[in-house]
Amino acid sequence: MAQTDPANETPVVPGVTVISQDAPGAVSEQEEDASVDQDEQAPLAEPETTENSQAAMPAVVTGVTAIAQDYTARKTASIPRTTSVPVLDGVLDDAAWQNATVITDIHQILPVDHGVPSERSEFYVMYDSDNLYIGAKLYDSAPDQINARQLIQGQLMQYDDTFDIILDPFNNMRSGYYFQVNPNAVRMDGIFENANQLNPDWDGIWDAAARINADGWTAEVAIPFKTLNFDPNNPNWGFSVSRTIARKKETQAWSSYDRRMNPGTTGVLTGLNGLQQGMGLDIIPTMVTGRRYDYRRSDADAVIEPSLDIVYKFTPSLTGVLTFNTDFSATEVDDRQVNLNRFALFYPEKRDFFLQDADIFAFGGLNENGIPFFSRRIGLSSFGEPVALDAGAKVTGRIGRWNVGTLAVRQAGINNVDPSMLMVTRVTANVLEESNVGAIMTYGDPLSNFNNNVVGTDFNYRNNHFMGDRSLTGNLWYQQSDTPGITVDQQSWGGQIGVNASEGFGGGLTMQRFGDGFKPALGFVNRVGIRRSQLNLAYRLRPEHDWIRSIFSFVRLEHIENLEGEVETQAAFLRPLQLENHRGDIFALMVFHGREVLTNYFRISPGVIIPPGDYSFNRAGGELVFAQERMFAPLLAAFFGEFYDGTRVNYRAGFAWRPNRHIYAGLNYDYNKIELPAGNFQTRLIQISANWAINAEWSWTNQVQYDNFSNTIGVNSRLRWNRAAGEDVYLVLNHNYDAEGTFRGLTSTKSEILLKYTKTFRY
Repeated sequence: MAQTDPANETPVVPGVTVISQDAPGAVSEQEEDASVDQDEQAPLAEPETTENSQAAMPAVVTGVTAIAQDYTARKTASIPRTTSVPVLDGVLDDAAWQNATVITDIHQILPVDHGVPSERSEFYVMYDSDNLYIGAKLYDSAPDQINARQLIQGQLMQYDDTFDIILDPFNNMRSGYYFQVNPNAVRMDGIFENANQLNPDWDGIWDAAARINADGWTAEVAIPFKTLNFDPNNPNWGFSVSRTIARKKETQAWSSYDRRMNPGTTGVLTGLNGLQQGMGLDIIPTMVTGRRYDYRRSDADAVIEPSLDIVYKFTPSLTGVLTFNTDFSATEVDDRQVNLNRFALFYPEKRDFFLQDADIFAFGGLNENGIPFFSRRIGLSSFGEPVALDAGAKVTGRIGRWNVGTLAVRQAGINNVDPSMLMVTRVTANVLEESNVGAIMTYGDPLSNFNNNVVGTDFNYRNNHFMGDRSLTGNLWYQQSDTPGITVDQQSWGGQIGVNASEGFGGGLTMQRFGDGFKPALGFVNRVGIRRSQLNLAYRLRPEHDWIRSIFSFVRLEHIENLEGEVETQAAFLRPLQLENHRGDIFALMVFHGREVLTNYFRISPGVIIPPGDYSFNRAGGELVFAQERMFAPLLAAFFGEFYDGTRVNYRAGFAWRPNRHIYAGLNYDYNKIELPAGNFQTRLIQISANWAINAEWSWTNQVQYDNFSNTIGVNSRLRWNRAAGEDVYLVLNHNYDAEGTFRGLTSTKSEILLKYTKTFRY
């Protein structure tokens, strides 16, 4: 993972899984509790009764159909066209806003589902041929307590007051866009890869302004239709707006269901006609210049690397992209991980070219093992080194009920691998109300000179109103690879069904099978020749208590056997108790039982090899994570007990410090002490972050990482000038060291300093 703040904040989107963002304080055995909706990121206070309370507002809402009793029905708001363009200054005093539709029938999402908000909120919507305009007047009885500590564009704002927008331009309740603004006018956005999975690494071009005033704060947003894919013949868009009051841990929304806000729970914005995208042409030149130095070879290279991206919308819902000499120099570095199991680790995609319309390529609900297409396979060697992309083309979008995506890239050769053509095509058709069925095909192997093909088909089911107050999801999928020289089983298939709930019981069952020879060369697979089953069960109680907000319990049971029916792995992870208070602090206890059957020697550390055998072990632990809204937010976690035929003690500690909106400092320290008959060893992973935001345009982010497995230190420093949306200047410094100990005996190995300028020209 590669984000600036090691506290791993996630956007406050109730009921949404944020792809590639880990829960703070998670220890090694913890997996994401996907069987229930994770609204723990936004614990809230009880609503207050104030003179600004929505209970005192008139019931009539201009242009809005309010559903007072049956809130499972979709709300509708009619949007007017404006003839004048508002000036975005965060004030909302332009005459144009007087004719906007005003939405005031807002309810709580958290802590009380459809409860009365503690503060009044007004949202304004209108449009012209080029932009969708959304304004917000967010009243607050204590404006001096409004949280606004994030000042770096594109960074996550879980700990701030925010104004949030969800758009589903195709009104298909399956996909959409997410936009978030805080009182500093910092913008964050993302794309939904399905109805409840948000990828925050997508980056669109849009504008926002915001101000704090004596009554609270206000915000204005302009989203160009050029930024979105949509059907020009569809006047009805899925839409919702929400507001978070950080100090109260309160979230309000216009449209939600069972404390969830995602494309599947949006209302409908009607009346969008005559939308323009101009020529639909974006030209994005980039120039990188600088110097790279290899200290081991005393070799210096000057860098002058121009690149070009051309984006053309064949229709408002179908986009083509050409890329030449693609540059990824300003992409954030990955967060390091220490691997104590036998299988490869997963790192998320961070590069903009591959993130555009990434939702179309999602397959079968898979998010790690067995993915047929994983874009990080392109442009990176097996050691994570950049590989030049000579040229690439991509077409993505929607045609009626069909969602299509195709990608072709020519990758330069590296080591003994020849230059290669790599291709993927994905097609899905919307069926039922919220479901789809589709197929995928990949071609090429970026890491060898052999051909590789994968074909697959999947069905993804979603019912957002199952049993009245639950969400039912399910997936069925099948894949087969074709690799020359492999004669063993290359098939895989699986399925999943789950019931999600924000309160009460939830759970899910997963069954998967991967053949011995299954090899998606453009995908990600780290374990084949197995049958895997997993059962998740969870229960959440929301008591009426002065300081306890929720009580949560979770159990995960996993069984993995080889294709001959012999056990390879069994695991039981139990979180018997997790308490969260109204401030958002979390305390949890955890118990783990594992069984690993090794048929081969396992080299877990240099000089430490675990022999074949049948190993069972138990561990227990706990964690304490303080709410990120605090100025100083520490986290502590400990896990200890048996490990194979020895013992393991794991400690994790860290903090996030935000004294004001200009400064951030953070630390994560992960330590393992492992004692085995084959030998003893320790692991240390240290991540240090320090950021300085001068204003909303200028920021300086720094990250230092060390681990004693590689005995290396990596320094990444980025000075960014975000002059406007779609225009950036970066000064990037990367420096690597070999280390004899923890930040001791440092020897420089490689360094680079790069200046990058990129700008989007739209026509």
